[in-house]
Amino acid sequence: MTQDEVLAEFRAAGALLEGHFILTSGRHSAVYLQKNLVFMDPPRTERLCRALAERIRAAYGPIDMVVSPAVGGIVPGYETARALGAKTVFVERENGQFQLRRGFAIPKGARVVMVEDIITTGLSSRECLASIADQPGEIVGAACLIDRSGGKAELGKPLVALATLDIPTFEADKLPPELAGLPAVKPGSRALAGQA
Repeated sequence: MTQDEVLAEFRAAGALLEGHFILTSGRHSAVYLQKNLVFMDPPRTERLCRALAERIRAAYGPIDMVVSPAVGGIVPGYETARALGAKTVFVERENGQFQLRRGFAIPKGARVVMVEDIITTGLSSRECLASIADQPGEIVGAACLIDRSGGKAELGKPLVALATLDIPTFEADKLPPELAGLPAVKPGSRALAGQA
């Protein structure tokens, strides 16, 4: 699947939005990728995650387990694991820190890839990877549907993405005039239910 085909899937789902958005990271952007509009369509999600699984196999070889951060990474993590024929688990926040819960564990010798939906700064990906670093499996790399950092997000592990975009983001006090003139919308989920 080419980058243009990936973006076409987001456009067809009405998930490529333009305006003034406050991202999960707290930075501001003129573009927002509303992945949940993609994920509500199982055949579209399957196509994207199957393509991501192919990239993962090509980059890292066989994978035994996929781990994803809750909440946004659960759906693409599950679908990508299904396409890889792998197991899947997720980490979730407890007291502000990602942890494996619900009896999840990564067994010794398991080849693990971390799968995210969209990476902007890489913060939640780094937190996810750090939370499983003491597990006995081998973390071989990371993957995402869209890397909107333009390849600049540093995860501490190799990253493969279906699409790599360089979408500028800005600190709240350094907005360009065209963005500052628009009302800001905060569509992300991290602030829901008291999560930080």
